[in-house]
Amino acid sequence: MNLVNLESVSHSYGPKPLLDDVSLGIEAGDRIGVVGRNGGGKTTLISLIAGGLKPNAGRVTHSRGLRVGALSQGDDLDPARSVQEIVLGGRAEHEWAGDAGIREILASLLGDIDLTARAGSLSGGERRRTALARLLIDDHDLIILDEPTNHLDIEAIDWLAGHLSGRRTALLVVTHDRWFLDAVSTRTWEVVDGSVERYEGGYAAYVLAKAERSRVAAATEARRQNLMRKEIAWLRRGPPARTSKPKFRIDAAQALIADEPPARESVELVRFAAARLGRTVYDLEDVTLHAGGPGRGPLVLDHSTWQFGPGDRVGLIGVNGSGKSSVLRLLSGTVQPDSGRLVRGKTVRLAHLSQELAELDPARRVLETVEEIRKFIQVGKKEWTASQLLERLGFKGDAQWKVVGDLSGGERRRLQLLRLLMDDPNVLLLDEPTNDLDIETLNELEDLLDGWPGTLILVSHDRYFLERVCDRTVALLGDGRLSMLPGGVDEYLARRASGGALSARAASGAASATQAAASAPAADSGLSVKEERELRKELSKLERRLDRLGSSEARLHASMADAAADYGLLASLDAELKDVVAEREAVEAEWLEVAESLGE
Repeated sequence: MNLVNLESVSHSYGPKPLLDDVSLGIEAGDRIGVVGRNGGGKTTLISLIAGGLKPNAGRVTHSRGLRVGALSQGDDLDPARSVQEIVLGGRAEHEWAGDAGIREILASLLGDIDLTARAGSLSGGERRRTALARLLIDDHDLIILDEPTNHLDIEAIDWLAGHLSGRRTALLVVTHDRWFLDAVSTRTWEVVDGSVERYEGGYAAYVLAKAERSRVAAATEARRQNLMRKEIAWLRRGPPARTSKPKFRIDAAQALIADEPPARESVELVRFAAARLGRTVYDLEDVTLHAGGPGRGPLVLDHSTWQFGPGDRVGLIGVNGSGKSSVLRLLSGTVQPDSGRLVRGKTVRLAHLSQELAELDPARRVLETVEEIRKFIQVGKKEWTASQLLERLGFKGDAQWKVVGDLSGGERRRLQLLRLLMDDPNVLLLDEPTNDLDIETLNELEDLLDGWPGTLILVSHDRYFLERVCDRTVALLGDGRLSMLPGGVDEYLARRASGGALSARAASGAASATQAAASAPAADSGLSVKEERELRKELSKLERRLDRLGSSEARLHASMADAAADYGLLASLDAELKDVVAEREAVEAEWLEVAESLGE
């Protein structure tokens, strides 16, 4: 039995319909992820299903007594009420304190928020988590979530995915977080061109199914184009022949021409050539850093030594408030370390994408904001104007003369990325670059970064994006160190769950104790600070070599599988593989020796 039915539903804002004659239903137990481009109608669709919006045409019906819980991108929290009143309502303390499920929700979403605090004093992220906790504590037949992962860190997103997967309620979720979609959904709806395309499975299955549909459509289109060419050639065989053609043949050819699809509007990011990097990019030497300035705020780094080299692709993760953005600001030169030294390579050309968009003048035109960086750019053998590049990024025609202040968040993010890349950097610091970007734009950005030959340091809560574009994962675990995580996000979550590292709040409270013990590693190993620093730099170099050798080994295995029938090539590849394996084993032995010298 369907919980919700949409029958021939249409809705529009202006002349272009967002939904056009859509019919679909949600059954009990359905777990549906909704995807589509920004402005394509996703929020309109879920608002119609939730009952908060009436369609221009058609009908939306709910089953009798249906309990719907919805989380919108805004909130209606009363600023005068406390968090406890908003989330727990009139529940007595013994009632909610004795409920393990409620305690888990409070601990996972509101663990760092004072339940007696008024909603008016909360930050945007705290308000978001409060609204989500209120929704999850209540019982519902259908839960509708619009971008639930906004303002959540990786750990909270992982918990939310597990929590929703364990509930028996139907779920409808709009999100650009593709890992989250895969974790919670068993069906996918794509809102595109006024219709809703339905796919079985989560995001990965949706991508595969869509690719298959595209392949079939391409084959059909190729046959149609071939027929069209024959028909047009037939029509053009001279005036006498044309006038004598049967009318149905002429109509058929004209129908084929009329069916020619318009050029697909897609966001395409241009690959920019990177300036050549030297051997040094960033070396942190015995650096201490507090988030609020020298001696102020949480301790982020405590006598930390680290090296970021040319070609590194590093994902930096940690709980909210752990200091990830502070590390990027340190590397960009915006803030200075409390103590220690940051060595920056002489050839570094830096581009830093921050979370704020304040550097874009809201009164200027889109084209002007790009031309003030550069009016022309040489890409390969072709010279492009700023206007041509903007058009390739989806700013077509009059959109280039929009005032920046009138752009959506996603449009401003794309504009900011283009301005940064126009300056031809060789080091990118990206702080939450996926904010306000739809999945199609994320795919294009990933494709750009795949071929970008520079050093990349990324902070993102989008686990899919993080794992897609980075080769290594480094974490701030609250102990004042940058910790290498060979197992990536999975290892980070396991270490957090096992209590193997301090939380950001505990780290802040234990800052003085951490500082007092700063010299302990060197004392235990019998090394001076300088010797330990040099060994850690060597360890970092060896880890990068191991990464490259691992990639080469994987590439050779794939090549050998493709060359299974070519025995000559296979023998050559096998010899090359043996050399790579031998080198990797030697580097691993060297790494173990250095690690042992450091007492690790």
